[in-house]
Amino acid sequence: MAREILLSKKAEQGLRLDPRTKLLLIFIISIFVMGGTGGEAMGLIRLVLCTVPAILLLTSKQCAKAVGYIAVFSAFYAVQIYVLPHLTGILNFLVLFTTGFFCRILPSVAIAAYAVKTTTVSELISGMERIHMPKEVTIPLTVMFRFFPTVFQESEAISDAMKMRGIKLGGKKSSKILEYKLIPMITCSVKIGEELSAAAITRGLGAPVKRTNICQLKFNFADVVLILFCCFVVFWAIASPIISAGGILP
Repeated sequence: MAREILLSKKAEQGLRLDPRTKLLLIFIISIFVMGGTGGEAMGLIRLVLCTVPAILLLTSKQCAKAVGYIAVFSAFYAVQIYVLPHLTGILNFLVLFTTGFFCRILPSVAIAAYAVKTTTVSELISGMERIHMPKEVTIPLTVMFRFFPTVFQESEAISDAMKMRGIKLGGKKSSKILEYKLIPMITCSVKIGEELSAAAITRGLGAPVKRTNICQLKFNFADVVLILFCCFVVFWAIASPIISAGGILP
């Protein structure tokens, strides 16, 4: 079984980051890459931020995802730089929308996928408690991260069962896709939601008591480097307009 956030524990492998660092990276990349905060002054730094998910995926031995991310992002970025300036009219708009969408969304999706695959439930809850996040945020977030990986696993199992019966898009039984794929997925999603709700009640996640956690978190050298880098990104986003207004930058 894949090592991911739905597990209670995982083997030590790759670069180990504190879950608080991962949450900070998700926040920074979402703000400055997906949100486009900082404008043109963040151009080079924004590109560096886009490389962070690829590096982290490689260090966590998720090579297939890293290569896929690099290939897709590079392709859309190249189209945006070298092809888009030569297009006009509606084609320019469509290409601009498509490349802008993928170049902004993919880094956030990649860093979130890295966080999900390399963080256990215990680490997530402990990290959220360390930053004094309210339970109203911690519990739904934990349940959500537990829900989606389980749904994806169920989807893979249903797809395998369909292949065994020769049901696939473009095949003779393609009309059965709705019956054999969608309906089981809806049923599984409802069942998983009910089971997670029952588990949350059984474990007393919403109880008004201070919970203990055996997961010990601490920042290491990699965490410090990434946190300092995030601080620099925020500082540059704030300082660059001021410097430009003062005539220091061209």
